[in-house]
Amino acid sequence: MKVFASMLVAFLLVGTQPNIENPKKASQRLYVSHYENVLGTSLEFKFTSSSEAEAEKAETAALAEIDRLSAVFSAYDANSEFSQWMKQGLDKPVKVSKELFDMLNLFEQWKNRTHGALDASAAVAGKLWIDAAKKQQLPTKEEMKAAVATMQQTHYQLDQSNLTATRTSNAPLVMNTFAKSYIINLACDAALASSKINAVVVNIGGDLVIKGEVKDQVNVTNPLANAENDAPLAHLLVGNSAVATSGNYRRGEQIGKNWYSHIVDPRTAKPVDGVISATVVAPNATDAGALATAFNVLSLEESKTLAATVKDAEYLIITKDGKRIESKGWNKLVDPTVKEAKTEKLSPVMYGAEKPWNPKYELAVTFEMNAIAGNSHRPFAAIWVENESKVAVRNLALWYNKTKWVPDLRNWYRINGDNFKADKENYASVTGATRSPGKYTIKWDGKDDKGNYVPQGKYTIIIETSKEHGTDEIDPPTNGVKKSC
Repeated sequence: MKVFASMLVAFLLVGTQPNIENPKKASQRLYVSHYENVLGTSLEFKFTSSSEAEAEKAETAALAEIDRLSAVFSAYDANSEFSQWMKQGLDKPVKVSKELFDMLNLFEQWKNRTHGALDASAAVAGKLWIDAAKKQQLPTKEEMKAAVATMQQTHYQLDQSNLTATRTSNAPLVMNTFAKSYIINLACDAALASSKINAVVVNIGGDLVIKGEVKDQVNVTNPLANAENDAPLAHLLVGNSAVATSGNYRRGEQIGKNWYSHIVDPRTAKPVDGVISATVVAPNATDAGALATAFNVLSLEESKTLAATVKDAEYLIITKDGKRIESKGWNKLVDPTVKEAKTEKLSPVMYGAEKPWNPKYELAVTFEMNAIAGNSHRPFAAIWVENESKVAVRNLALWYNKTKWVPDLRNWYRINGDNFKADKENYASVTGATRSPGKYTIKWDGKDDKGNYVPQGKYTIIIETSKEHGTDEIDPPTNGVKKSC
């Protein structure tokens, strides 16, 4: 049984931070930045450089490239090149940019390679299920049949020699499958070309690209336990590759008592349900993104066959019944220095006649962060548990990117400053299904910092945030966890 505490936080919090192995040169340092509401999700940069000024130049160049490409591909920006092209009449050749042409061409290639499992017109079926959720009524067979017929049309024709794209149907199209991976890759290239950095990692919503003289520690989110402080499925070490994860556990539609994935099979117009998460590591970013999405749609055997067509692609698939399917070379990516924690039977610490915490319960605090106009940087945050005597019993999360600013979390640092030590886990990249911007969950299982269950009583979850050159905010969002004990 779980007790959930939900709240709306009026200030920003930072998410899970990254970790890069030390480069060969001792002078190289790690620089980290975090943003929210970029391409509809979160953004993380990591650079290794001997100069903070060079890292800042790389960040500026990468952000500019992301903005430039968003203005090409966005389906939500009415002024984007893609949106403008969609407004053109049928059978009218339109000169498009190389980037938009590449994206449309990629969809055609992968539609053929997956026998229709990937299709830019999957938005047709997606809208059908969004509308069904609003009405709380499943689509009819006739509606689904009509959606399939629409998606099976030829939607555009490409002319490579003239770089034109001609719309041939009125079906809505969305570039999500490839656009994010495509943008991440070029953002990495822009960062490396613009400054003297040794390595770069760009992570947008759980899909990332790693380039340069580095191996990045990447944690794979567990789809069945995906809070920020839940243990990952796997700890990886990845260099000069792309990582992408697709799954149904963060986005979808609730109709009645059933949850339906946001990922639909264009061949049937039905939401997929056999696979709940697929993570792919591949040399090429768009290959990783395409495979991760396709694996949610295809059968396991079809996925294995498709993966074999992409050189050096490795994958981890989790099915809805909890089955774990790994590619032959997956274990070569696992970080050998990380030992999985062993589950031990722990006894509660008793201070008197109190009753022990009931291990059937845990508390999940969900934060929804407000977007601040003109300020997408995420501040640092500390989240901890105090008992009735205002004694800290458990640190749940510490999110930061520069140790020199940690003391600005004044209340947390007052309690923990003497014992604070930069933890490489705070710098691990995280790959998981794309989250909505600003939504995070932290769990407390009723244990103290030593791993022992606390006694029943009244506890307070404290959240403190601080921005560089900004204010310090503290909030006790939920009190009285007594019922959950």
